Amino acid sequence: MSIQTFSAGETTTDIRSVAVIGLGYIGLPTAAILASQGLRVTGVDVNPATVEAVNDGRVPFVEPDLGIHVAGAVSQGTLRAQTDVPAADAFIVAVPTPFKGDKSADLAYVEQAARNIAPRLRPGNLVILESTSPPGTTRRMAEVILAERPDLGTEANGGTAAVLFAHCPERVLPGRIMIELVTNDRIIGGLTPEGATAAAALYSTFCQGGIHLTDATTAEMAKLVENAYRDVNIAFANELSMISESLDINVWNLIELANHHPRVNILQPGPGVGGHCIAVDPWFIVAADPERSRLIRTAREVNDSKPDYVVSAIESAAAGLEQPVIAALGLAFKANVDDTRESPAVDIVHRIATANPQAHIAVGSPFSGTGLPAKLAGLPNVALGTAEEALAEADVVALLVDHDAFREITPEQLAGKRVVDTRGFWRN
Repeated sequence: MSIQTFSAGETTTDIRSVAVIGLGYIGLPTAAILASQGLRVTGVDVNPATVEAVNDGRVPFVEPDLGIHVAGAVSQGTLRAQTDVPAADAFIVAVPTPFKGDKSADLAYVEQAARNIAPRLRPGNLVILESTSPPGTTRRMAEVILAERPDLGTEANGGTAAVLFAHCPERVLPGRIMIELVTNDRIIGGLTPEGATAAAALYSTFCQGGIHLTDATTAEMAKLVENAYRDVNIAFANELSMISESLDINVWNLIELANHHPRVNILQPGPGVGGHCIAVDPWFIVAADPERSRLIRTAREVNDSKPDYVVSAIESAAAGLEQPVIAALGLAFKANVDDTRESPAVDIVHRIATANPQAHIAVGSPFSGTGLPAKLAGLPNVALGTAEEALAEADVVALLVDHDAFREITPEQLAGKRVVDTRGFWRN
């Protein structure tokens, strides 16, 4: 299928009800934005606490403006949540796709969602996979569903399946999800042209950006390529930061100078790469073609190794102190959100705490009310509080996340402390 641009008004959708499977960082915003357009939306999640929160009009995580949409849709009666899959005109699967120990994708959540959807399907329904996935996952989801429901398959329906399938990858930035859901361009790939067109008509109810139609496999790969591109560029910056340290060069000043070239735009280094997308998606490309993905693999290995470098720097800063207090500022995978998925900061704190039981790690976070992630919650020498509390008792300060709130930290608060600045806030 060649690339086409869908224009709102080319066709209308007769979809009136939508079930969104998975109410996480992508599923719940998608459900809320669809419900705000007047569609009857049922969110489905295995976590009863999430279901209860949504039905109360509350959001179980931090995302600007999402709470307004959820509360409004619930009060209007267009959004509700439950633990079982209802009948609907369209189904959107937005469940996790983590990787296994060998870095290949774990599709168990997608396949289980497919099996849960299958009994509810009727001829003419639309099933959309929104989860970021390796090439071929949308087809695999369709195979699971049609194996459960052979009455909807091609053999029972004259060579054409009675249900439409498409892949519509999200392309949003945490902290700006409710804006970018509406304004960003959208890629939509169908297992058939009819599936792509039907999905485009549904997404055009809220998407003001361009909608670009292709086949499902290309759409799956496009999302992976977008994040692998960013990962490669971040790896260049992270590798440059380590080289600069060995040469006694301030990498932040170096990058600033290099970026004065009109065709150079080097990104900023950090403690690693986190989040469910950039830290995960490139591995799906590597798994799809290990022999030809050498650059993408190397970039992942560089970024995965950066926490090792930061851990060594923090331990060096604490060397000679019998019972050091280390202020670790930030746990999220990016600035100004509370999302700790695949966060290098969490990994760094865990490794420092377990390898140095004599040390006390005071985690400072603007999101301290959300509590420690499970990986850290049971460690006796890790405590969570505000940045001010962490700084007050610290011998060593490690800036791990570039939250805007940390820009208010003064030189006086850092006086006499050993500082490891992974984000260049306090560059010389």
